[in-house]
Amino acid sequence: MFSDQHGRQLTYLRLAVTDRCNLRCTYCMPERGMKFYPRDEILSYEEMLRLANIMARNGVDKVRITGGEPFVRKNLIHFLKELSGIDGIRKIGITTNGVLTQQYLPELIQLGIKDINLSIDSINPVTFKEITRKDVFESVEQSMNQMLREGFNLKLNAVVLSGKNTHELHELAGLAQEQRLEVRFIEEMPFNGSNKADVSAIHWNAERIAKHLREFYPELTRQPGVPQDTAIIYEAPSFKGRVGIIPAFTRTICGGCNRIRVTADGTLKTCLYDQGKNNLKALLRNGYSDTEIEAHLKTAVLGKAKDGFEAQSRLRNGTQARESMSLIGG
Repeated sequence: MFSDQHGRQLTYLRLAVTDRCNLRCTYCMPERGMKFYPRDEILSYEEMLRLANIMARNGVDKVRITGGEPFVRKNLIHFLKELSGIDGIRKIGITTNGVLTQQYLPELIQLGIKDINLSIDSINPVTFKEITRKDVFESVEQSMNQMLREGFNLKLNAVVLSGKNTHELHELAGLAQEQRLEVRFIEEMPFNGSNKADVSAIHWNAERIAKHLREFYPELTRQPGVPQDTAIIYEAPSFKGRVGIIPAFTRTICGGCNRIRVTADGTLKTCLYDQGKNNLKALLRNGYSDTEIEAHLKTAVLGKAKDGFEAQSRLRNGTQARESMSLIGG
């Protein structure tokens, strides 16, 4: 199995199938001027499947499809069908903004893919438009409601943005009181594609988010977790679902990390905050055998940083700090 120098087994692949997105969320990328990868620099589905097969043979049993927005890439369902047939892949999840998702839900059900993370930073259409810069809340809401009706394992991801949606956090949390889903609040991160952002601190960290939510729902109680958890979980007797807080900036959940990432252009990242370990695309397109690619992966994984702070300390001149999340793959 893939293991790092800290004794952790890497079993979870986050695979970005595209860097393109049909939204322009303020915390992810600028409204204009975003430079996306040319088509020939994006991994083909065949290349992704080859990597997934190699990783599955080394203990990776969970794959989450990310972007950009995955459903803007053509023939995604065919790729998911092929991916689900790989021996060793136990679970496939998808992170989506929901704009295009509803039409594909019947096919996802047929494939047995029911783990969906829906990015939705507000359930107020006006605030939603201000954050995403697109007037598409109705489509996202329809996707969400259809997922609930069809029994998807649904998690709602909301980035906490000071002065933009913080006055509505209790309303988002209230969805978990009414529905069997998980609402997850994510600390804002520096990956917004802007060179002007102040990334030295955040106003709403995990502790403040939890304190704020308890003002509305005092019965929320922190639950014991496991080392691989990405979120701090809170439950309450009156809640059908639960609430999670992801300390993505303060990075208090890194210790048990079992994740690796492959960006749309084929860069391997063993940490969200690192600069990329290997150009897997070059290996795939220059005649390297599966055995040779596996050796490169094992070497890169072995050097995985202990946490996001160590990964960031390795960077040269802080060049990666403001990279767009759409290029990183989440």
